[in-house]
Amino acid sequence: MAAASKKLVIKVTAGADAPERCSQAFTVAAVAVASGVEVSLWLTGESSWFALPGRAAEFELPHSAPLPELVDGILAGGRITLCTQCAARRGIGEKDVIEGVRIAGAQVFVSEITGEGVQALVY
Repeated sequence: MAAASKKLVIKVTAGADAPERCSQAFTVAAVAVASGVEVSLWLTGESSWFALPGRAAEFELPHSAPLPELVDGILAGGRITLCTQCAARRGIGEKDVIEGVRIAGAQVFVSEITGEGVQALVY
């Protein structure tokens, strides 16, 4: 199966609370997009904050790519989704998120991960 016909769905649950795991998820997503793979990155738990303007710039991890660059790379050819419940628990609405980020729930996530040729990863 060619890379372009594959889809990668990544759910990231970690944020600044687990920076290495968080950075790995965004890095894998950005590299996959750059490689021509269809990518859907889901922000859940503490990673939800990265749906807000400026929050990715606050994230620092030595020897890793800057999070804003990774987000831009993912949005350039992939999709970023913020979990509906996670957004609600944090008081985040559609008008609050950066351009290109959608808010969707478990039904959409399940639909994405059960498609033909889909690989799902959770960080």
